[in-house]
Amino acid sequence: MIYLGIDPGKSGAIAALIHSWETVMGSTRRVIFQKNDATERELSDWLMQIPANGGLHAVIESVHASPQMGVTSAFTFGRGYGFLRGLLIGAKIPFEEVSPVRWQAALGCRSKGDKNVTKAKAGQLFPDVKVTHANADALLLAEYLRRLKNGEFAK
Repeated sequence: MIYLGIDPGKSGAIAALIHSWETVMGSTRRVIFQKNDATERELSDWLMQIPANGGLHAVIESVHASPQMGVTSAFTFGRGYGFLRGLLIGAKIPFEEVSPVRWQAALGCRSKGDKNVTKAKAGQLFPDVKVTHANADALLLAEYLRRLKNGEFAK
């Protein structure tokens, strides 16, 4: 099973949490794609390399433009978010959307805007990964999805 965690922010990332011991794309456990400097084509090509056999699911953080954003920033943000959703739909990858409040509460790392909180939690859960502010949320989103699909959250 492969779980994709997608942080759609400008400096976000996509993390693939691979739950098998097979080598996939050069990693036995996690593959991280820093999307902040990637083209849409590079992102699409990367996603298409992930083998879907054995199950591939994704979660994308459900975020919205905020009133303090300028018009150009809000448009750019919305375009990127829509592109990521369209990419998942086009690739026929089942996905869910989850608010930051929901996944952070489930993992015990409510950040209230402080990226250091989620970075610390990701470092705790993934000690063998170089966790940065850019990839921490993507890693945690993938872990949230893994736990959700395996019924690890109390009802």
